Amino acid sequence: MQQQRQRVAVVGASPKAERYSNRAVCLLKQYGHEVVPIHPAVTLIEGLPVVPSVADLAGHVDTLTLYVSPEVSSKLAAAIVDLHPDRVIFNPGTENLALQAILEAEGIHSLEACTLVLLQTGQF
Repeated sequence: MQQQRQRVAVVGASPKAERYSNRAVCLLKQYGHEVVPIHPAVTLIEGLPVVPSVADLAGHVDTLTLYVSPEVSSKLAAAIVDLHPDRVIFNPGTENLALQAILEAEGIHSLEACTLVLLQTGQF
């Protein structure tokens, strides 16, 4: 199944190869998506320039995939709403019902899923 190329922001992207967020960056690249890693203290991840925060991200984002704790993502609510991505993926361990309710109220689709599984099963 051919997937549509998307611009995907990875919040909590890590330069550490053993982290799921790093695996997501690599797999998204492998599947041909435009990947924007977001991390406040790193400038390059897997050869890609890193944006320090959601608030610093310019342009349309198809998918915002979260790899940060609910405490961190709650603080990002206003920036995510301002960015207005088409959808937000809450990866395992990042579930945040309060943020999901805010996003849904703003017309931003969200789901609890694993980005890696979605990619590998053609559901991304």
